[in-house]
Amino acid sequence: MRLLIVEDEKRLALSLAKGLTAEGFAVDVVHDGREGLHQAGEGSYDLVILDIMLPGMNGYRVCAALRAAGQDVPILMLTAKDGEYDEAEGLDTGADDYLTKPFSYVVLVARVKALLRRRGSAGASPVHVLGELKVDTAAQQVFRGEDEISLTAKEFAVLEQLVVRAGEVVSKAQILEHVWDFAYDGDPNIVEVYISTLRRKLGASLIRTVRGAGYRLEAR
Repeated sequence: MRLLIVEDEKRLALSLAKGLTAEGFAVDVVHDGREGLHQAGEGSYDLVILDIMLPGMNGYRVCAALRAAGQDVPILMLTAKDGEYDEAEGLDTGADDYLTKPFSYVVLVARVKALLRRRGSAGASPVHVLGELKVDTAAQQVFRGEDEISLTAKEFAVLEQLVVRAGEVVSKAQILEHVWDFAYDGDPNIVEVYISTLRRKLGASLIRTVRGAGYRLEAR
């Protein structure tokens, strides 16, 4: 899952990004409202964490502009303000949830996961079954037959990209974009390392390499 944080308090934004990355999300961060609107409109995000008090364009206007453009991405608004009017205004512009600073990081993660589950339940089932393999993207659990397979957050995130497109070819660039982030400038072969680990844990025949194109998850 790919998240966008639009927050001008850089220390807070980077702290949130670090924590959410450890949870297995790919996280992009911008610090300006106009830049946030552009990034959210151009990128393929599963959720946006949006501060209200931003330079360039405030969060209310960013949220309203995204909804006016037909963007249905879940939006969790953050603000240092407190009051029913502010919350109502945020929700009226199209936000899905609202969190007042200072907040607990644990609560923020719980809200993020709840919004993602809510969105998933409105569409495809979070449980994917491919032969003996069962992947629950909401609970982040993987089973091979009756046995649960232990995966790290990053390993699960890579597998999830293949599972939701089972039978289709997923390119290395697509995996990098959704599991790492747009600013990742490390070795792109990191994807091959994770694919190799998944093959070892899940079975070598499940993930097929399509030369020059990417990887395809196949039911066996």
